[in-house]
Amino acid sequence: MKDIEKEALEEISKSQTIEEIEKIRIKYLGRKGIVTEELSNLSKLSLEDKKTFGKKLNILKQKLSDIIEERIVEINKKKTTTNNSEDLIDVTLPGKPFIIGKIHPITQIMSEVKNIFLSLGFKVATGPEIETDYYNFTALNIPKDHPSRDMQDTFYIEGKDDLLLRTHTSPVQIHVMEKQKPPVRIIAPGKVYRHEAVDASHSFTFHQVEGLAVDEDITFADLKTLLEIFVKRMFGVDVLSRFRPSYFPFTEPSAEVDIQCLICKGKGCSVCKQSGWLELLGCGMVNPKVFEFVGYDAKKYSGYAFGMGIERIAMLKYGIDDMRLFYENELDFLKQF
Repeated sequence: MKDIEKEALEEISKSQTIEEIEKIRIKYLGRKGIVTEELSNLSKLSLEDKKTFGKKLNILKQKLSDIIEERIVEINKKKTTTNNSEDLIDVTLPGKPFIIGKIHPITQIMSEVKNIFLSLGFKVATGPEIETDYYNFTALNIPKDHPSRDMQDTFYIEGKDDLLLRTHTSPVQIHVMEKQKPPVRIIAPGKVYRHEAVDASHSFTFHQVEGLAVDEDITFADLKTLLEIFVKRMFGVDVLSRFRPSYFPFTEPSAEVDIQCLICKGKGCSVCKQSGWLELLGCGMVNPKVFEFVGYDAKKYSGYAFGMGIERIAMLKYGIDDMRLFYENELDFLKQF
């Protein structure tokens, strides 16, 4: 019996897997196991020997059963520790660096534009993105039958013929002038919407900053000086700008501002189509008809207005040739800024 115990204990101590320990249990304690067979043979012994050997065999059976259970616990514990070794914390290792978020390039440019004009005495004004036809068109000298409405494909609210998603932030100027008498010096940053196909230079939603100044004796020279200061602060003191005659229904006279190509420095390249210039923004003197809608005396007051696309400024400043990159959330692109 001692030989059986010694052999069983030796095999149990060498076992490394649940499968091995299960085979040992069956070998000694199974229905046809060694200890079970010895218990079956007790019927051949005398009554006195049955009591002596029976007690010893039952003690051995219980002992082996307990030791097998302990070994199973040890094997499972070792297995769990091995599997989770990669999750254990080694306090001596250097910490993993945190990925610090970046401010989106559009937000960066928007903040930079606002800060330039705030430093020049302008205040920020905001307005609703869902506008009425009156504020988005009519009050800006764009009546129902005006051909310039075709210049801006508009998202109208279904079932609400008078409501639409604003196509520019110019309606903010009307809201401000209705509530405030001159002098007025505001910029209106925000998101705008137009029903356009998405490509490298167009999107159905983008950002604008509109500006307005109204007071006595404001001239086109004031507008030109302001925008030249803006160009040099935004793009550098060496960058030149020029004004070209243009047309907008809410300004008269109107102009567009170009800046010297940032890539070729005005020599001509594929980016500027060999012209040496890049279109930047539109501007002009406020049309007297707009003053009529807000109750300003056009004989006493004059003013200028301008509007620029933030995405376009970002594309020019950073040398980006596809507007869609701003909206695709590609981290490798956004991390550059």
